[in-house]
Amino acid sequence: MTPATLDWLHLSDDERVVWESRPHPITMGIRMPIAVGVVLLGFLLAAWSASDGMGALTYAGIALALGGAIVALIQYVFWRNTHYVITSAELYKKHGVVSRDVTQFRLDRVQNASLQQSVVGRVLGYGTLTVYTAGSGDPELTFERVPQPQRASGVLSDELGQIAHSTSPV
Repeated sequence: MTPATLDWLHLSDDERVVWESRPHPITMGIRMPIAVGVVLLGFLLAAWSASDGMGALTYAGIALALGGAIVALIQYVFWRNTHYVITSAELYKKHGVVSRDVTQFRLDRVQNASLQQSVVGRVLGYGTLTVYTAGSGDPELTFERVPQPQRASGVLSDELGQIAHSTSPV
């Protein structure tokens, strides 16, 4: 994804995107496979009952398929509208479908970052990257269920190292 496709992201002239992602698809949760299952069940019910003409079971199957499709679509839209971005100067987290919530702060404010991965996260390739800023004991920004979290953490560390190197006295 290029900065041009991220219409909500406004970079300064010397700022560049070094990493961008959205949460791992696992974020859509159990509702997604259940919704897909309901869609399939609805189609099967409609097809099976339609052989005898359009009756109540056929309409029930169509309703199940539509309901499942709506739930799946909602899950997908929420997942699709969450973005994590690391630039050469700032961190960004954007989420929201109807309204947009963008959290951002400068990399030079970052005090510490931590990476957590559960056993399931290690197997499926996702983790949580938490960033703390100077003067705050609470996490300032959390990238939940990031795919390839070691890569995101490495990119963040590299950018923090460049900032520390550029601001240190020679």
